[in-house]
Amino acid sequence: MAKESIGFIGIGKMGGRLARRLIDAGYDLTVCDTSEALVRSFMELGAHSAGSAAEVASACEIVITCLPTPAVVQAVALGAGGIAEGNRVKIFIDMSTTGATYAKRIAAGLAQKGIVAIDAPISGGLTGADKGTLAVMFSGPAEVLPRLRPILEVFGKIFVVGSQPGMGQTMKLLNNLLSATAMAISSEAVVMGVKAGLDPNQIVEVINAGTGRNSATADKIPRCVIPRAFNTGFAIELLNKDVRLCLEEADAMGVPMVVGTAVRQLLAITMASEGPNADMTEVVKPLERWAGVVVGKSGLDR
Repeated sequence: MAKESIGFIGIGKMGGRLARRLIDAGYDLTVCDTSEALVRSFMELGAHSAGSAAEVASACEIVITCLPTPAVVQAVALGAGGIAEGNRVKIFIDMSTTGATYAKRIAAGLAQKGIVAIDAPISGGLTGADKGTLAVMFSGPAEVLPRLRPILEVFGKIFVVGSQPGMGQTMKLLNNLLSATAMAISSEAVVMGVKAGLDPNQIVEVINAGTGRNSATADKIPRCVIPRAFNTGFAIELLNKDVRLCLEEADAMGVPMVVGTAVRQLLAITMASEGPNADMTEVVKPLERWAGVVVGKSGLDR
């Protein structure tokens, strides 16, 4: 049986990896992006191109988006020349991080056109996207999952977290809040240790053998901070956006976020000092400057 024809909008760092996996899995792909160079590169791989989201949605029954901000997702879905104006699309899958409020708004707008909206945000980073080991947080009508499962399993493991719009987005925001918090507090701990004369490699080795182990000490600090690579591929601006969305959703629900608020303050400071496109692991840099140390390649570099 022939595989689905799929539309994919947003083929940047993350989306491009997802789109390539679909091509490698034998899916017929129609792509759209603001970068003509990226579109050309996918045409060379056998994908078709479309000049607008509406064109994609007129070529395919299933359209996937992977875009940087909630406002962009909403414009692509509901704006002029958007997915809602397509004449073939039946299912919209958003793999971006938008938060529940936008997801519900977009789902309601698309429902007026008879289009089913699915939350499917992802976690696992660029490496997970390359390897097909992402966590895919699915929320949407159960009846469409059998059709979508083979597609989403190309990206990783599917977790069905709910049936209502926004539930997958809420799950993703919780994950990213914890990821940001782990990176922030672990950076503080390692900087303190270095200031006290401890070796940063041994700091994370000991922590990872004990109860303090987390995603930052197990991966990001030894891989990206100590070697001074700062190359997770996830910009501090995007992480700050995700934490802000989480805090906004929490506030709307009456849930206190004392620690989350402090984490967002450190992210904002990092954005101001290192620039919005700095890697998320560069959150360590303002802490290093304040402490007067550098968590360096070979232990203590003052």
